Amino acid sequence: MTIKKVGIIGAGTMGNGIAQACAVVGIPAVMLDINDAAVQKGVATISGSLDRLVKKEKMTAEQKAAAMALIKPTTAMADFAGVDIVIEAATENLGLKLKLLKDVEAAIGADTIIASNTSSISITQLAAATGRAGKFIGMHFFNPVPMMALVELIRGLQTTDETHAAVEGLARALGKSPITVKNNPGFVVNRILCPMINEAIFVLAEGLASAEEIDAGMKLGCNHPIGPLALADMIGLDTMLAVMNVFYEGFNDSKYRPAPLLKEMVAAGYLGRKTGRGFYTY
Repeated sequence: MTIKKVGIIGAGTMGNGIAQACAVVGIPAVMLDINDAAVQKGVATISGSLDRLVKKEKMTAEQKAAAMALIKPTTAMADFAGVDIVIEAATENLGLKLKLLKDVEAAIGADTIIASNTSSISITQLAAATGRAGKFIGMHFFNPVPMMALVELIRGLQTTDETHAAVEGLARALGKSPITVKNNPGFVVNRILCPMINEAIFVLAEGLASAEEIDAGMKLGCNHPIGPLALADMIGLDTMLAVMNVFYEGFNDSKYRPAPLLKEMVAAGYLGRKTGRGFYTY
């Protein structure tokens, strides 16, 4: 099966990034969100992103217009009729995802694949809540989607070889480099990355060094392109906390407990770049 048309639930950072990645390679994308304001904000983000490519002469104005024409913004699940895959890119909340999956199943054909962009929730659990567990897979993109080459393909216990092959083909068509991993909390990258960021927050809270010094140490000493605290701000501290809670509950291991300072920051509404304040001020 070749995936020729994509539906996307969510017009936020990940959703609009996935829509852009599809459109620039000629794959039509239907991008849905809860209201028109959210959808139009996603469209504006894509337009601005493509404008930067035009300015850098990596794309022509005509190519931008052609890509934008392939993106259909919507608030109606019924517009997913005819897509080959729906990629769920909603907030990292199990209850919300389960509701959305139930709603989308009523709007799509029996052969349509469903993928979740979750960064930590069990693909097997999500698949079991649908009537097409064999056609369910994890497709975890990385932020910013248009620039990051990696896509983690997570097979649930029920995912068929045919589903995996079709979604792997889509990832390659998008110019990505997919890796296939087993279903487990955090999969591969976040299983390694998020506890490291969480530990950096413990180090900051203990006063061992400032945020700037911690980040400089990891950049200069470990050759990381961005420090862990700046990265946490980019990811969103609420997302970081949600992932660490999934790890803590999923593994029942205290080494995954969220740093108290992380909980405090989220409670204060200091969520990183999206709120203008996290470990740094933006």
